[in-house]
Amino acid sequence: MPTTVRSFAKINIGLCIGARRPDGFHELRTVYQTIGVHDRVTVSLGSGGGIELRCEVPGVPLDNTNTCWRVAERAMTWLGQSGRVRIEIEKELPVQGGLGGASSNAVASLLALERELQLKLPLPEKFRLAAAVGSDLPLFLIGGTVLGMGRGEEVYPLPELPPTTCVLATPGIPVSTPQAFAGWDREHDPAKLTPSTPSDRINVFGSAVFLGLNGFLSRPDQAAGRLFSGVPATEGRGRAETQLLDLVRTGMANDFEKVVFPQHPELAQVKRILEAEGASYASLSGSGSAIYGFFGSRKSAEKAAVALQAQGTRAHVTTTVTREQYWEQLLVTDN
Repeated sequence: MPTTVRSFAKINIGLCIGARRPDGFHELRTVYQTIGVHDRVTVSLGSGGGIELRCEVPGVPLDNTNTCWRVAERAMTWLGQSGRVRIEIEKELPVQGGLGGASSNAVASLLALERELQLKLPLPEKFRLAAAVGSDLPLFLIGGTVLGMGRGEEVYPLPELPPTTCVLATPGIPVSTPQAFAGWDREHDPAKLTPSTPSDRINVFGSAVFLGLNGFLSRPDQAAGRLFSGVPATEGRGRAETQLLDLVRTGMANDFEKVVFPQHPELAQVKRILEAEGASYASLSGSGSAIYGFFGSRKSAEKAAVALQAQGTRAHVTTTVTREQYWEQLLVTDN
């Protein structure tokens, strides 16, 4: 019987771009947060061989350039399995929206494929496979609130942001991440983007996160050590949770806004509307074009969504998804 998995979106709470690395990527620091909006990915196995992708949304590749294809192909090889893998993607998340849709689809495909095969890759191998396919994939093997380092693929569970009402605006303007990085490089001093010169801004971001969460992250059993000891996990609440909310309210910024907003002023206007409507924190997600805002109540969030819709911007009221909720809600049982 086919397996259907919810493929949740992520947002970035702050994103700091640092030095260009020898491998061509930039050093990054960010806090990822999964949210309730999602695609649905269905995987089934049949006789024969190869991979078959189906999706009705334009712009989603249906060949081996698709992250779902690449993950499934590698997983089948590693597990020594044969058969025809069919993957159907029902899209709600925008393509090139900064919400990690393609990466989330790929991880959902992997988890569904494991269930279909009744086999599982060892967790360390699963993380290695995900990181090899794309920078955003590993965060979806954790869910909830996650620290991203390296090029974004080095991930550590953080104390949870509690379920928080969120307005997600999706203006439908595709933004190319490689082009956004290229724009960043053009706008900033190349001397600060060399691998031999540490980025002061990266250090400031990292210090803010680690100092703010010192009481939690100083216990390796609840931080990096947990990465390979199994997920989900729900420890680390209480005081550390409040510290993270305080950290968010300080206004951690997404560096991509400095590049993307001048190119697309309408996106900056979306953020201004969210703030004017009372968002405690509003930001571009990833390189965009999705923009979100946190609100203290669903009523105020719905009012903000109406204001955006009146301006012609698609907006959806949702909530952040904790790690526990993420794993509880992944499997769709009504198909």
